[in-house]
Amino acid sequence: MTEGGTGALPVEGVPAERVLAEIRALRAADRPTHGGRLFAYVYDPGVAGLDELARAAYAESAHVNGLDPTAFPSLLAMENALVGAAARLLGGGPGTSAPDVVGSVTGGGTESLILAVKAARDARPDLAEPRLVVPASGHAAFAKAAHYLRVALDTVPVDPVTLRPAVADVAAAIRPETVLVACSAPAYAHGVVDPVAEIAAVAAAVGVRCHVDACFGGWTLPWLRRLGEPVPAFDFAVDGVTSISVDLHKYAYAPKGVSVLLHRDAALRAPQYFGYADWPGYTMVNPVIASTRSGGPIAAAYATLRHLGEAGYLRLAALTRAAVSGLADAVRAVDGLRLLAEPESTVVCFTSDDPGLDLFVLVDELTARGWHTQPQLGYAGLPASVHLTVTAAVAPRVAEFGPALAGAAAAARAAGPVALPPELRALAASLAPEALTPELIAGLAAGLGLGAGPAPDRMAAVHTLLDAAPVRLRERLLVEFVGLLQRPTW
Repeated sequence: MTEGGTGALPVEGVPAERVLAEIRALRAADRPTHGGRLFAYVYDPGVAGLDELARAAYAESAHVNGLDPTAFPSLLAMENALVGAAARLLGGGPGTSAPDVVGSVTGGGTESLILAVKAARDARPDLAEPRLVVPASGHAAFAKAAHYLRVALDTVPVDPVTLRPAVADVAAAIRPETVLVACSAPAYAHGVVDPVAEIAAVAAAVGVRCHVDACFGGWTLPWLRRLGEPVPAFDFAVDGVTSISVDLHKYAYAPKGVSVLLHRDAALRAPQYFGYADWPGYTMVNPVIASTRSGGPIAAAYATLRHLGEAGYLRLAALTRAAVSGLADAVRAVDGLRLLAEPESTVVCFTSDDPGLDLFVLVDELTARGWHTQPQLGYAGLPASVHLTVTAAVAPRVAEFGPALAGAAAAARAAGPVALPPELRALAASLAPEALTPELIAGLAAGLGLGAGPAPDRMAAVHTLLDAAPVRLRERLLVEFVGLLQRPTW
């Protein structure tokens, strides 16, 4: 219960400063969004004054509504400027082979991917059962899009060594009902770039759209290329690439949530829109999923890009590249750990070849030392791994990470792997998702320390159970466990 009444709606209003103090107290339990010790979820450039600028710009346009661009032309102007900047960075615009690129600002990468799938599906109304081809390493948002839009999902396996799909396998997966082929630049989990040019070519050969999910790398790979890194072709310079998504709230370092979805021309974008006039209210025309949209995130992104400029982003990319190199060296220096892929973007991903060094225990030990990483479960022959999203703010902390990783590894070896009870491991391996009862879920959650309130500080047992479970059971368990956390306060 908060001071001044019950929950978020007290009988009498609470003074502003007290409300802000309550929020600050709640925020104290969060992972640190600044300081270079959180390797997932947030993107910190470590640029002094940038937060203040973004907050001020956000406040200027927070109450502007993107529903009607004729009523609020300021938002339209900023959105068009962001689309133009992203298009130019990604090989489109005047003087390029894709001079007619158009786009929309969305609320995030998932929305951009859903809209890319929608545009492709709605461009083929003749197909009763449209299909989507995606490498298994493609972002889970593609599966979400397929689920929401009732598009069949055809996943292509990735090579366990290269972590990329074989182009021949992608070509074989394309059917007459395929409306979109997708690839990643890079794939989030391991940070490797798919063979975009080859995939786009096989899609174009049969008249199918090709979307490049560059939500993660679209604002870093071009700068890394300018710094001399051997970045493969992945943008509109590639014939056959019909759309690209890039998140500005990632490596453009804008506040969340702002993404840009680009199409090679306006005809390709047209099916993305939703228009409706068959009711007595205002005629609805939406380029994105949301109708009402706050102008705050768009204004904050516009201010961020204008303030940093090309020179600023090039400098931040150089810092990030140096940090990636240093972190990779830290991993190589620890016996039993190995890089799952040699870094080629802004990701360091590693696994363990030592049975006595449990990765999930290692993650807990790193957390206890103030380093927050992202564990990834084993999948289709790929081992469990630890993912580090590296930002410019990490660069000053790299020298500290090596000793922390070595210490965490030593502590994890001393603690030993998580020992699930044999009956629990057998249950996880054999239980059908539909056989989960509320009582069984409650018992599992209690045994793992999950329930109402924050998750436990140490999650190795939870991750070990999920790692032992088949994919469909993992999904059901995660839904149920998160559902236990999301309960109203009265």
